[in-house]
Amino acid sequence: MKFKSGLIFFLALMLGSTGPAWAQPTLDNPDWAESEVPPPPAFDVNKLIPVDVSSNASLIYGIDPATIHISTSDGLVRYVMVASSATGARNVMYEGIRCSTGEFKTYARYSPNGHWNPVANPQWRSMFDNMPSKHALRLAQAGICDGRTPTPSVNAMIARLKNPFSRLD
Repeated sequence: MKFKSGLIFFLALMLGSTGPAWAQPTLDNPDWAESEVPPPPAFDVNKLIPVDVSSNASLIYGIDPATIHISTSDGLVRYVMVASSATGARNVMYEGIRCSTGEFKTYARYSPNGHWNPVANPQWRSMFDNMPSKHALRLAQAGICDGRTPTPSVNAMIARLKNPFSRLD
């Protein structure tokens, strides 16, 4: 029971510290422009850090820490996310998160034949949209974002993703 109440406190703290900051996306910088998107990085499914999306999710999500990159020119965090089914099927996506507005974008999807397929017209979408998956929101809350800004370093992001309770310090 003690663990459950601690977990509830943690979740309330996380949602309270990150959720309202994104509740009303604003044009924090009307001159903001996305930098040129680098090609998708290589990834290793054997090195994934699990991302808890939902206890009743049919897919298991993970991020390869070697793919996380903070773009200082536009404030984006780009990464490779892997969603695996119980049968072993995988969806692999190259995505970006914009912490300042609570949005994410999918740039490319990895095909079973080993090639990246660019998304035809990638669009920024709210992490709060009623979509089948909330993986970007959970990833942001788990350590990619620190409120409306990216967590200061990739190493800090990885530490938070590996131990979400470290944010209580």
